[in-house]
Amino acid sequence: MKKNKIFLTILATLGLVLSCNDDSLELTNPNELLPDSFFENPIQVQSAVNAIYSNLQTQGLYSRHMFFMMDNMAHENGGNSQLEADKRQYLDFSFTPSHGAIGAYWESCYRGINKANYVIENEETINAILPSVMTNEDKQRALGEAKFLRGLFYFFIVTRFGDAPLITSLPPEDGVGSAKNTEAEIYAQIVKDLKEAIPVLDTKANTENGRATKGAAQALLGKVYLFLEQYEDAMAQFNDLNGYALEDDYFDNFKEETEFGVESIFEIQYDDDLGFGAQWNSDRSGEGPNEATFRGQEYGFNDWFNVFPSDDLLEEYEAGDIRFEQSFYVNGDKFGKDSALTVDHFPSNGGGNAGWAKYNNYYKDDNEDQTSGINFKYLRYADVLLMMAECESMRPGGDQDVAVGYINEVRERAMVAPLPMGLSQAEVFEALIHERKVELAGEQCRFNDIIRWGIASTELAGTGFQEGKHERLPIPQAEIDANINISSADQNPGY
Repeated sequence: MKKNKIFLTILATLGLVLSCNDDSLELTNPNELLPDSFFENPIQVQSAVNAIYSNLQTQGLYSRHMFFMMDNMAHENGGNSQLEADKRQYLDFSFTPSHGAIGAYWESCYRGINKANYVIENEETINAILPSVMTNEDKQRALGEAKFLRGLFYFFIVTRFGDAPLITSLPPEDGVGSAKNTEAEIYAQIVKDLKEAIPVLDTKANTENGRATKGAAQALLGKVYLFLEQYEDAMAQFNDLNGYALEDDYFDNFKEETEFGVESIFEIQYDDDLGFGAQWNSDRSGEGPNEATFRGQEYGFNDWFNVFPSDDLLEEYEAGDIRFEQSFYVNGDKFGKDSALTVDHFPSNGGGNAGWAKYNNYYKDDNEDQTSGINFKYLRYADVLLMMAECESMRPGGDQDVAVGYINEVRERAMVAPLPMGLSQAEVFEALIHERKVELAGEQCRFNDIIRWGIASTELAGTGFQEGKHERLPIPQAEIDANINISSADQNPGY
């Protein structure tokens, strides 16, 4: 079993998690919990916070659909013949407001937001717990985790849907839905939540693995500022990060045994030893044991093999870039237990010439199954270095040589030649497009990048992508049908 991970099994009718880690000695009876009497001790507070994390593990997000959505829309993937229709629709941008997985993404986020609101709205009750029962530092840290997670879920919403409901309190008992708010209003709330989380969260060294830390909130806030093109503000956050560095071995970022390493800033965590009985049933609620992801089985070239790395992605790598061999398998490569097997699968039945190694278990297993326990790295230090390069290059008066220096830190580990000094801003930008594509391949980053850079129509030419439409997902039809404050007139353009 992985040590010091959050056990995210939903036990209570309130949708709250009762924590069971190495240090927890007892569980509270969920049948005796009421919202107005719940927050009486540290176990109850942390249970409510844990429930928010569990919504990252739904099928609508990291357990299944999110990696298909983001990797396929970016065309980092091609699809084999057996790829299911709802996932193929990301490749040709033929999805509609009735797309089930888009609805699961939306609802997974808003259920997570609602759980965060439940904690934050009870701040006064939490603070009333006697200091002899729960320290003030622990109270504030729990509230900081809730604010970090609410900010993260809203970042998932605003980057994919744009204008959307901004809900910061518990829903009314009559169930009346909320109207849309502007992107600017949502971003302002994200910034507010993260600014309030940073001073009360602790460092990675002093925090249980998997929980939000001061560094995670700083890195996410820097990323948000970058998306808003507030480069100076972003750099201020990145420059204040401490305790992170690049892994010596790139592939250590994507193995189960080396999770939470020096490069890791925030991970979406899984541990199949802790249970996955709700894996097929939890597409949006986060209820039940859901400590495994389908990523290995879905992408595994020796298993379901629904997708393969696109030729466009493979051709982006420079000769000698070790990230190629650590991200992909090609014919002749060794894999499996004791590296006893040899790859001979390509070209695939969909035309692919390689398979994914990143986030797959073939470095130790002959076959994948539906219960991979490998965590997803949502934020890691290489991403931060490349974001710092972008901020330095784009900020007024920025030093292009300094920006190149950040890029070269990443390139050095990849064993490719450093970029020369003296590049123009346009040349640094082209270098960033390349470096982020190869460093962060299959990590659900590229689609957001090409959208915010305004180059998606060029990069995705011929795929079905329509400029002015597919930068955003459609608001789920189920939301429009159920919410009296959102109508078809509020649908995103083109849908």
